[in-house]
Amino acid sequence: MERIIGIDYGRKRVGVAVSDPLGIFASALDCVHSAKIIEYLKNYAQINTIKSFVVGYPKNLNNSKAECANDVDIFLKHLKKEFPDVPVILEDERFTTVLAQRAMIEGGMKKSDRREKGVADKISAVIILQGYLDRVKR
Repeated sequence: MERIIGIDYGRKRVGVAVSDPLGIFASALDCVHSAKIIEYLKNYAQINTIKSFVVGYPKNLNNSKAECANDVDIFLKHLKKEFPDVPVILEDERFTTVLAQRAMIEGGMKKSDRREKGVADKISAVIILQGYLDRVKR
């Protein structure tokens, strides 16, 4: 079954989300150390067919590249090298962390659980991927 992978790349951690087979819903998959993300994706690709990657791309409010975009650019080069036949779509990731925090609060998650490293990264990846899926379906 083909899956679309959503990625919220960070210097330390990477949030990963996955679509359902029909490409309608995004679900949190994992939070992986950034040094191990390519290995993680290769292992995932051995079990599932990856249709495309949707990677959150950091921008400033004026639509220019954010400072941390250089880290994402380096990751994108590695991703395209390891998965040359898989399309990579860049999705604006502005406000995803704020939206992830809000979703955790509205979902009733305890404060101690919200502090757990990686939870916000996974939810941000879901928001990035779901935003893309919603836009494509329109």
